[in-house]
Amino acid sequence: MDMARSPRLQAQLDQQAAHFTASVFFDWRLLPYDVRGSIAHVTMLAEQQIVTPEAAEKIIAGLEQIRQEWESGQLTPRLEWEDVHMNVEGRLAEIIGPVSGMLHTARSRNDQVALDMHLYMLDVGEQLKWGLLDVIHALLERASADFDVIIPGYTHMQAAQPVLLSHHWLAYKSMFIRDFERLSQWRERTNYSPLGAGALSGTPYPTNPGRTAELLGLGHVYDNSIDAVSDRDFLLEFLSWASLTMVHMSRLAEELVLWSSQEFGYVRISDAYSTGSSIMPQKRNPDVAELTRGKAGRVIGRLQGLLTTMKGLPLAYDSDMQEDKEAVFDVVDTMNSVLIVVSGMLRTLTVNRDRIAKRLGNDFTAATDLADMLVKSGMTFREAHHLVGHVVSALESVGKGFQDVDANWLKTVAPQINPEWLKQLSPENLVEKRQQPMGTAPKRVKEHIVATQKWLADQGYRFSS
Repeated sequence: MDMARSPRLQAQLDQQAAHFTASVFFDWRLLPYDVRGSIAHVTMLAEQQIVTPEAAEKIIAGLEQIRQEWESGQLTPRLEWEDVHMNVEGRLAEIIGPVSGMLHTARSRNDQVALDMHLYMLDVGEQLKWGLLDVIHALLERASADFDVIIPGYTHMQAAQPVLLSHHWLAYKSMFIRDFERLSQWRERTNYSPLGAGALSGTPYPTNPGRTAELLGLGHVYDNSIDAVSDRDFLLEFLSWASLTMVHMSRLAEELVLWSSQEFGYVRISDAYSTGSSIMPQKRNPDVAELTRGKAGRVIGRLQGLLTTMKGLPLAYDSDMQEDKEAVFDVVDTMNSVLIVVSGMLRTLTVNRDRIAKRLGNDFTAATDLADMLVKSGMTFREAHHLVGHVVSALESVGKGFQDVDANWLKTVAPQINPEWLKQLSPENLVEKRQQPMGTAPKRVKEHIVATQKWLADQGYRFSS
């Protein structure tokens, strides 16, 4: 029997149309959630005396068998049953017979699929939170391991001022903590049960939606049946979260691509996260970092696609909304893989301390501090800015840096500058001076590391020994 085909329709569905409309080949992952929701639903029906306890017991036993068959790989999707929900109901009918038809009492596939997605996404959120925590921990490990390394900090991709490399790693940590907090807040808006809304108007049966939510461990019930079956905000918000998180991942990946190039040479990405070239034997390509950067576009595109699908839909449910699953499932899989490989890539990369040390100090990154010394001597900052800029231009024209300045030359070019000041412009001194709470001074960065360790522990993260 075609469980999904209505007697209202006389002709069989065209085979190409059947493939076009079927979702069972991508929503199969929802089966354990569909079974879980069905068990809660029939339990409530029995408690409300809508079905007999005997019927409920038989249905629940059949559903448990289906779950076991799915987990063991014995159960395979069948196209004629269209989607995961009808596959469950069809298989249930094979196991227990006509009594299976009682399961769909006071329920529609509209509130059923919405419930499945809520349950699935809550599990996904928890899984991704742990992945994010591991990336944050990997950055923390880098910050601790690279604590004594100073790099040029950049604005406009031009060397600007020296900063601790640890400070730079921890900037990404801060981004990912915000992503973690957003994901936690999203959970509250996802922790709702739509079951009981029926197709769109509720049900005439004396159901107890609050009890169903309680059985499922959900904290809230929708307050409007039309909204319950047509709401996909929680999926759009998830895709928005994923897009922003991937923007942060992409920025980190982009810097690893740049820093691992021969032109920079600041880091070496492990062979385990690099590939070779099909034609150039000398190449070490940062493919994992590049693909992380590339997958940001994929995730953002999924968000744009579902936003476009939803923007013109009338209430309540429309089949267009079936497009939510492939978008969301693809992003879930992408995020899971990205979180795993990025944490591994961070933990295994090597920092080229010698290359960084040779680069540091030869780029006039101390210019702002030299201007600040002039300000302390009584000059306005704009005057100091202009004078130091003049000195930098003069040094550049002869291929020299601050470390090469001769006192007599300086007296001629900028007599307002005390030659002794130049001895205070080492990267170590400049970093040490940034003592503000958000600054790059070692003392502050150490505090930042300790605070992040505590934050991770507060989230329940288990540090490996």
